[in-house]
Amino acid sequence: MKSGTDIDGVLLVDKSPGMTSHDVVAITRRSLDTKKVGHCGTLDPLATGLLIITIGRGTKIQDLLMSEDKEYAGTLRLGEITDSQDSDGQIVETRPVPEFSREQLDAAFAKFHGDFYQTPPMVSAIKKDGVPLYKLARQGKTVEREPRFVHVYAHEIKEVRPQEIDFRVVCSKGFYVRTYAHDIGQALGCGAHLKSLRRTKSGKFSVDGAITVEELKAGPASAIAARVLSLPTVSRLRGA
Repeated sequence: MKSGTDIDGVLLVDKSPGMTSHDVVAITRRSLDTKKVGHCGTLDPLATGLLIITIGRGTKIQDLLMSEDKEYAGTLRLGEITDSQDSDGQIVETRPVPEFSREQLDAAFAKFHGDFYQTPPMVSAIKKDGVPLYKLARQGKTVEREPRFVHVYAHEIKEVRPQEIDFRVVCSKGFYVRTYAHDIGQALGCGAHLKSLRRTKSGKFSVDGAITVEELKAGPASAIAARVLSLPTVSRLRGA
């Protein structure tokens, strides 16, 4: 078997809730006994699903893999606005939720389809004068954020329950799904936050068949190394 330092490629991981993307990187380093490990596209602790881990020379194509479109399945909760725009934050406002028609819901989602600008949340890793915004947010500060040009390729309302909507969205890189949920809530007038999120695809890669964090922790290293996609395989799968 190759030692960790000889492994080059990409490992598809199904991230568990309650952990950071960096936690997954740290577990991979320990499990494969290698230092050169990175990840493509941060998932918030709340989120689960596909996290692309790059290993060895695979880290050289990290930016390339990060630039690809993503697909998410999520649930937004109506009537509650949080300071982080997701369920990890504190509720800062509650509003009554009227009984919306399907047409009203479709119209609100349709406002955020195609090209538009999205203002990143304060609780984010974007830096202002070298300081991550989430650190400023913890100090109770709010600063002006530069709106980002984003694109939604496809969206679908999967299920509607009292106060909750399950949805699917296919979007460009740099897209904040919790801001998407917040903005849809604003468009409906009752407010909303992202209750749960799962990344199902990134580019040509799917969470189906991805290694779980439990499998990653349990090893053995040889079993994990066997799941690493080689760089030629990655290139072929991407159609490059």
